[in-house]
Amino acid sequence: MMRKCLFLLLFLGWMLEAKPPQLTIRDVKTKIEEILKAHASYKTLTPELVERTLRNFLDELDPTKTYFLEGEVAEWQHPTEESLQKCLSGLRAGNFASFQDIHALFLKAMDRRAMIEAEIANRELPKGVKSEEFKDLAWAASYEELLTRNLRIKALQMDATEKLGDENRSKFIQRLSKRRLNREQELAGSSEEERRKTTLSLVLKAVTASLDAHTNYFTPSEANQFMIQVQQRLFGIGAQLRDDLDGLSVVRIIENSPASQSNKLKMNDKIIAVNQEPVIGLEIGEAVELIRGEKGTPVVLTLLRETGETEKKTEKLEIELIRNEVVLEESRLEQSVEPFGDGVIAHLKLYSFYQDPKNSSASDMRKALEQCKREHKLKGVILDMRSNAGGLLTQAVSVTGLFINKGVVVSIKDNTGKVQHLREVEGKPVWDGPLLVLVNRASASAAEIVAQTLQDYGRAIIVGDDHTFGKGSFQTFTLDPIVSPKVNPQGEYKVTRGKYYTVSGKSPQLTGVISDIEIPGILSQLDIGEKFAKFPLENDQIEPHFEDDLADLSPFQRIQLGPTYRNNLQAPLTTYSSYMDALKKNSKARIQANKNYQNFLTEIQKKNFDSEPIELFGQTDLQHTEALNVMKDLIFLMSLENR
Repeated sequence: MMRKCLFLLLFLGWMLEAKPPQLTIRDVKTKIEEILKAHASYKTLTPELVERTLRNFLDELDPTKTYFLEGEVAEWQHPTEESLQKCLSGLRAGNFASFQDIHALFLKAMDRRAMIEAEIANRELPKGVKSEEFKDLAWAASYEELLTRNLRIKALQMDATEKLGDENRSKFIQRLSKRRLNREQELAGSSEEERRKTTLSLVLKAVTASLDAHTNYFTPSEANQFMIQVQQRLFGIGAQLRDDLDGLSVVRIIENSPASQSNKLKMNDKIIAVNQEPVIGLEIGEAVELIRGEKGTPVVLTLLRETGETEKKTEKLEIELIRNEVVLEESRLEQSVEPFGDGVIAHLKLYSFYQDPKNSSASDMRKALEQCKREHKLKGVILDMRSNAGGLLTQAVSVTGLFINKGVVVSIKDNTGKVQHLREVEGKPVWDGPLLVLVNRASASAAEIVAQTLQDYGRAIIVGDDHTFGKGSFQTFTLDPIVSPKVNPQGEYKVTRGKYYTVSGKSPQLTGVISDIEIPGILSQLDIGEKFAKFPLENDQIEPHFEDDLADLSPFQRIQLGPTYRNNLQAPLTTYSSYMDALKKNSKARIQANKNYQNFLTEIQKKNFDSEPIELFGQTDLQHTEALNVMKDLIFLMSLENR
């Protein structure tokens, strides 16, 4: 089962509303046609997309695989060519009979689930159930297997409630049952018309999700939550949670939020109740609603926390936090210097690509570099973009421009095949000396454009995890929160319109940016990245554009830009080529000889820590320390050659 994860007070997962979207068959047919017309790759429905859609529809109805049996869904899970063609013809014509049949089957499965619930209520619960066993489940082959699965899920949830007390434990059982019945009622609808609209909304979700990992249909409720995200004004405590079935684990604490300022909430704490209301077994969005509240009001969280160095013990805690506005700040740049020889190495940690009326990532980095050059003898720069998930594309171009002359930085190919180039035109790099870009598997989108472009031009050596995230696509959303913030009662959609390519013609899509020197970090063994998404777009290439002919510009723009722009274009460099073998050899030897690093590598091989803080491994950022060592080697080797 896929874990759900989201920021507190921000819900982007699937949740049915009491009233389904106001959709008609014509609406659904029209929206599918609109989305296909706009999509980067798929322009028409195909048998492959229909097969994906059928599986998505099953997952929308039964995401935990606790209702259907394998034999019941086999004809849709593994459809014949004939049934695919029949379903395809139906989708094109606005006939959704196959999906109505699946929906009707689910309503019958609800009766069986009620029997299972009654049976397991009298059974002894198994011990030692772990949440990991419910990842990537297949459909149950028999009634007994389905019963056992539900029994083990209940055991996992009940085990987490041991410390709640009898009264709250009883309340939890009632809430869990009520939640299941409410969801079933919403899927059944109060009338045939409501049930039909629910089917249509699920069809839209299933079709859009079949196109790629980032194309989605949002119900009006979900679209409103998207508005909250875009506006970035949230009221709550400021944490990121993951649903583990037996509680909500804290996987990130947002800086300058109530959670971080109080220092009471810790990474990996498991929230099991909010204001004495148990949250185990709730949809994560429902739990968020309990935590949300008016600014300045208290919220009490009941936590389970593991303590002890060698012998782990679970401690129950209750903490009180005061709700406040949580603004997801984008403008974050940290800078520091490391003395080396007669100068310093600058470390610039860029968290995202941002711009507001006062600051931007590029202007802040420019100031930091210029200040460092004024105050020190700058010998090298490490641009740290680990876990940088992207941001404004124009800022990615401007940040790249701090390190290159003029030239193409990124190319965009849209759904029509048209290619447009974004360029650095000033030709005044702030730093043209030794440069490393430090990345990990969570470096994505705009961060990948900067890293790969600097790699393409030979301006930087990429170090860190073996590859970055691999998101080389861009999306548009039908809802504009500034121009027209009112949500369509039929829902909204987001669609992938095209891909990004760097000056070499390569796209980071799916493959990510490949590091020149691999330095393992906290995420280097986790299944993170576009290639682990359900239906990612394929990787492809366009022509390189080191020699920029300005063909994408109008004749007037070409005349205006041409004479000055073509002077001093950034040429591909081989500055670091002769040092690469030595740098790799030295780094590998250091890592192998470092006992602390070897212990760290042993731990991350287990893949059971997810988002534990890096301080658990040696109280130091080993990946950054080794990147610094690589930079010192590079500076030394370059100095030998210049003597």
